[in-house]
Amino acid sequence: MTQTLHPSPAVPRFSDLGIAPKLLAVLEQNKFTDPTPIQHQAIPPALEGKDLVGIAQTGTGKTLAFGIPMIQRLASTRGQGLILLPTRELALQVEETLQKVGRVIGLKSAVLIGGASMYQQIQQLRRTPHIIVATPGRLVDHLQQKTISLNNIKIVVLDEADRMLDIGFLPQIKQILSLVPTDRQTMLFSATMPSEIAQLAGKYMRMPLRVEVAPSGTTIAKVEQEVFMVSKEVKMQLLDKLLTDNPGTILLFSRTKHGAKKIAVGIRHMGHTAVEIHSNRSLAQRKEALAGFKSGKYRIMVATDIAARGIDVKDISIVINYDLPDAHEDYVHRIGRTGRAGSMGKAISFASPDQRADLKGIERLIRKTLPILALPVLPPRRAPVFVPRDNFNSFAPRQQGGAQRSGGQGFGGRSSGGRPPQRSSGGGGNFRRRFN
Repeated sequence: MTQTLHPSPAVPRFSDLGIAPKLLAVLEQNKFTDPTPIQHQAIPPALEGKDLVGIAQTGTGKTLAFGIPMIQRLASTRGQGLILLPTRELALQVEETLQKVGRVIGLKSAVLIGGASMYQQIQQLRRTPHIIVATPGRLVDHLQQKTISLNNIKIVVLDEADRMLDIGFLPQIKQILSLVPTDRQTMLFSATMPSEIAQLAGKYMRMPLRVEVAPSGTTIAKVEQEVFMVSKEVKMQLLDKLLTDNPGTILLFSRTKHGAKKIAVGIRHMGHTAVEIHSNRSLAQRKEALAGFKSGKYRIMVATDIAARGIDVKDISIVINYDLPDAHEDYVHRIGRTGRAGSMGKAISFASPDQRADLKGIERLIRKTLPILALPVLPPRRAPVFVPRDNFNSFAPRQQGGAQRSGGQGFGGRSSGGRPPQRSSGGGGNFRRRFN
C-alpha cells in the first residue's frame, strides 16, 4: 500500500527540514535557501530512511531532493549509495550537483557511464566511493566483469524512472535491484507515473510514501506554448524566420540523429552558431557541445530526446520542437528545459496537418489546449545543404582521451595500482569526521 503526501501551502526554508548544520552551511554558500516543493516534501521522510516515490515535472530540483538525504544518511553509516539514471548527460549533471554539496565534507563519487574509459571507472571504484552514479547498461558491464560489488549498497535512487523504462532499461534495472541488499532505502523519482512505474514500486519498495507536487504530465505553468501547422517542405524557412526574430538561447529537438545533424548544418548555413547532440556523438563531443551551449559559444543546440532530461542550462528562452516526439510524455520533458526556476519560457512546436491526432494526445496529457498560430511571412528558401548520412562526426573534433573525471577527486587515497578491485566497505572515515 502506498501512502500519499500532498504539499502544504507554506514552503519552509532548508533549515526547517532536519538537515544537518554542515550541509545547511554548504547549501547557504551555494545560495540554496528556499526548497522547491518536491524538496520540501521529500527531504524530511527521506532523512528518516523511508522509501519514497517522487512525482514532479522536470526542472523542479529533484536531484537535491534525494541527494541531500543520501549524503546525510551515508555520513552516519558504512554503506554506499547508488543512483541510476537514463543518460550519460544526466549522470554527469547529477554527480556535479552532488559534489557542490558534498565536496567540502569529503564526499567521494564514481560515475559509470558508457563512452568513458572502463579503466578510469575501475580506478574510481577502487577508491571506495560513497555514491555511485551510473547508467544501467554500464553498471551491468561492471557487474559482468566483476569490477564492482553491490553488497554494501544501503540507498538506491532511480531517477527519471519513466525514461529509463521508455528506452528499455527495465531488464537491467531488475537485475541490479536483485543484487542489492533487500535491507535498503529505495527512492524513485519520475516526471510521469505510468503503470509500469507503479508495478516497479510495488515489487521493489517497502510501503513507499508518494510525494506528488504536480499532476503527472503537468507542464510548467510559466511556459508559453504554441503550435505551427507546417508542411515538411517549409519547416526550414519557418525555422529561419523564428531564429531571426528570436535572438535568445534556443534548444531545438529533432526526432532522428540524421535530422539533428542536417538541421544543425542548415542553421549554421543561416549564419547562427549551432551544435548538435545525439547518441552518435562521442562522449567527449557531447560534453564539449553541452559546455559550449552553457557558455554561450553556441546559441542554438539541436538535440534528439537523449538530451530532453540531461540538459540543465539556465535561461533557455525557447524550446522548438522541430519534430513532435514519438512519445507524448517526452513533450513534457522537452519543454521543461525552458521556464526553469520561476522564469518565463516559450515552447514552439511544428506539426504537419496529418499529426492532429498526436497534438490531441499531447493536449490530453498536459490538460491544456495548444493554440495553433498562422504562419508568418516566410523568408526565401535557402539552397539545401548536403549532409552525408554515413558520417555524423565529420564536422566534430576527434575525441581526446576518454577518461571520466570523478567528482570526488582530491579526497581519496591513491589508487590500488594493478591490484584487483577491492570490495567496498563503504569507507568514509574522513567523510564522516568532516560531516560530524
